Amino acid sequence: MTEAVKPTIALLQTQAEAGGAQEIARILGNAWSAKGIHVHHCFFFRRTGSYDDMPNVYFAYPERPLGVAQIAKMAAALLRHLRIMKPDAVLTFQHYGNIIGAPIARAAGVKNIIANLNSPWTMLPAWVLAIDWVLAASGIYSRVIANSANTAADFGRLPPPFARRLCHIDHGFEPKISDKSKPDARHALGLPNDTVLLGTVGRLHAQKNQAAVIALLPKNPCWHFAIAGQGELLAELRSLSLGLGCQDRMHLVGELAPEMISVFLNALDVFVFPSRVETFGLAVVEAAQSGVPVVCNDIEVLREVLQIDGEPCVRFVNVDDPSAFESAIREALDDNTSLSSSAARLLDKYSLRRMVDGYSQALRGAGVNLP
Repeated sequence: MTEAVKPTIALLQTQAEAGGAQEIARILGNAWSAKGIHVHHCFFFRRTGSYDDMPNVYFAYPERPLGVAQIAKMAAALLRHLRIMKPDAVLTFQHYGNIIGAPIARAAGVKNIIANLNSPWTMLPAWVLAIDWVLAASGIYSRVIANSANTAADFGRLPPPFARRLCHIDHGFEPKISDKSKPDARHALGLPNDTVLLGTVGRLHAQKNQAAVIALLPKNPCWHFAIAGQGELLAELRSLSLGLGCQDRMHLVGELAPEMISVFLNALDVFVFPSRVETFGLAVVEAAQSGVPVVCNDIEVLREVLQIDGEPCVRFVNVDDPSAFESAIREALDDNTSLSSSAARLLDKYSLRRMVDGYSQALRGAGVNLP
């Protein structure tokens, strides 16, 4: 009997970097590759070196395209690549990945296109939401995946027939566990020992609100703050810390590979997550499950995601209230085990297998013959 030909799947995103959406695509790609499925990671442009050494990676443009001419070149290159690859399905991620990538994939002849809602509803302008609706209503999106019930409810407000193509699949994650001691972890990352170290993981972006933590440092001279990530606010955050006189206590460790996130988490006394908006909050889920005490902004989607059987796994606080934020961090420093048992159960709630099975079912429902 002739063995069935394994399908080809393209995972299409805007920029190549170590972000949450990229991590989900990497996990899905690894799981499907292990089953013999041909997986390709395609990006509009290269932002960092996170994907330089991975197989089957394509950058349509070497850097962020600027202006109409460069964007047209990027789109044309991606169209040619997809026509040559002839994938059985394309999964698009992030809002520009969806509204630009899906039409290009359809123009390349791809019939099965699954869009992922990785950008919070409140961050998207009306014209982006309108294009999302058109792409779903016209059938260019075969399925639209929301990564939390909160995100599904937000986008479910779009007029019919959008909701018919919308489904909810929680993110899964790989546990971030390291055997390094706290001193060894700090030494490996060049972080100071014998001090209180707060830390967070995320892009240097206004959405992630790292400035709210920096603002606490002047009143707490024993606290240091480490950020794992890169982004457009690098100079602004440095300037803020300089103006507050705490530049020597802010540590920008840059973008870390997935295997180094566990080392970073082991280095911390408290993980802080002051993000203003999220669709899921993968970084804070990983941190909570690792066992480090977590203090995060009290927003609805994080209340949904970071609870087990109705009980919170982290400390929630309104980070716009500096006094309350500072108090919550002090409580976490004084009592760092009270929420650890429930946080440990996040790995089962957001298992990799459940996520991969959900995406595989979505692909089969769209007509892709998966093994």
